[in-house]
Parts: sequence; C-alpha cells; structure tokens
Amino acid sequence: MKKDSLLSSHGTRKKVRTYLAATQAKNTQLAYRSDIAHFLKSGGRIPATPHCVASYLAVHANTLSLATLNRRVVAIGHAHKDKGLASPTRSALVTDTLRGIRRINGSRQRQVMPLLKADLVKITRKLPGLIGLRDKALLLIGFAGAFRRSELVALQVEDVRFVAEGTLIQVRRSKTDQNGVGRNVAIPYTKGRHCPVQALKQWLKKSNIKTGTLFRRMNRFDQITDYGLCAASVALIIKQRVAEAGLNPKQYSGHSLRAGLVTSAAKAGVSSWKIRQQTAHKSDVMLQRYIRDGQLFHNNAVSQIW
Repeated sequence: MKKDSLLSSHGTRKKVRTYLAATQAKNTQLAYRSDIAHFLKSGGRIPATPHCVASYLAVHANTLSLATLNRRVVAIGHAHKDKGLASPTRSALVTDTLRGIRRINGSRQRQVMPLLKADLVKITRKLPGLIGLRDKALLLIGFAGAFRRSELVALQVEDVRFVAEGTLIQVRRSKTDQNGVGRNVAIPYTKGRHCPVQALKQWLKKSNIKTGTLFRRMNRFDQITDYGLCAASVALIIKQRVAEAGLNPKQYSGHSLRAGLVTSAAKAGVSSWKIRQQTAHKSDVMLQRYIRDGQLFHNNAVSQIW
C-alpha cells in the first residue's frame, strides 16, 4: 500500500511528466504545439477521425509543403498517443492521401541557397558597431562549424576552448543527438581578416561576456542583454546581412550557413568523410544533395566539348 501511494504521489507524477517531456527536443515540442494549434484552428479536433485528418491534408495540400504536412500528421498522432487514444494517422485513408499529394505535387523540398565562402567574406567585410562584431562572429562560426540554428544559439561561453590550432567548440546536444552525448567541433585559425576564431575572440573581448550564452540579443542602444538569440533570430540576421550585400534575402535562411560549408568544401575538393567530420552527418546520403548541386559546373559536359 505504501509503495502504491509513493508511485501515485504528486511529486512522482510530476517527475514522470518531466522525463516524458524530455523524450522530445524543446524545438520539436514547440513545433508540434504549433502544428496542433493550426489543425484545431482549421476545424480539426482531438480525437479526430481518419476522414477529418485526410480532409485537413487535402485542404492544405497546395499551401503547405509536403515536409510540413508530414510533420502535422506526426503531431496529430502524438496528440492522440498522449491521451491514450488510437491514432487516425495510421489509417489507410490518411497514408494514401499523403501518398497522393506527394505524387501530384512532387516531393522535392524547397532548398535554400548555400551561403558560400566568397559571399560570406563579402557580407562580413564591414559590419559596424558591437552588433556588427556579434553578427560577424555568429556568421563565421556558424559557417565554419556547419552549425544548425539551434546549435548556434545554444552555445555557451563554457563550450568554447581556445587551443594552439584554433578553437574547440562543444556541441552538447543537436537534432541528431537528442540523448546529449555531445561532440567537439574543431575550427582552425585561417588566414586573412575573416578568420572565424579571431572573430569569436574579438566578440568575447569587446562584449566582455565571461560566462553563459555566447550569442546574445542587443537592444536598440547597441547594448548587450542577458538574453540569448533564438533560432529564428539567426535566420533574420542572415537575411538582413545578405540584403545589405545586395543578395536576395528570400533565397537564404538559417540553414544557409551549414549548406554553405558543405557546398564550399565540396567545391574545394574536400573528401566527403572530412566534411562529415565537421557536420556530423551519419552518411554521405544527406551530403550528396549539396555536393551534387555544388559541382554542377565542375567538369561540365558542355565545357568539355565547347
């Protein structure tokens, strides 16, 4: 009896909820909540019938990407699972509807432009003020480390260690490392005024940040706050800076830094396994899209015969 009362206590139930919540990354939880909110706003409900979910997919098939629709289906499934309900997303009606949308609309996802080294140098050449130092360090480190937005904004001063060759940055958790095993990313010193390591050192020196979040928000008086940037801020900074350099901001996103490193390295002839060492991709499959697109003009058939 005592054992049962212990397991049913409020404190124990709270711990269980905490551990259950930890099975998903915070960004994933936020995305799922947003997905469910959209589903409910569109007339859906929990519990939902297969017909309800299929109708929702059909209505938004031409306005939402296939990747977003797939995530919405997963979110709806999780919402039912959390309430101990059978998920309608497993039904043939829903899966066949998704398959039909894929066939009619195509499964090609929107690919953002990679922010290549040459453009990155141009963008970070003249960034004024303290906020300019922050953005320069953010962009160069984000590129050199092939970091995702979420990884960049999660970095702490304590994660950075300067060594003779450059800097070692510890990524404590990432999209493909939800268990928090962590990994070290090496960024060496480079020649010229656009060295990522030197840019990071300048930012730390001028900002006087000694501990806590590495990249922080700034107020309209160019003063550093105690609040870190969010993932969306990285995309906005990239769009702002590429626009100032005369590039089309609609073509770039937070993923452009990571894609830029992969593409630039492939163009320079870096082997795929060395690129994966920097990006932490598990295989060459995900790299091939960047490498293939980045080498379209390399040994092009037209160039060989013209």
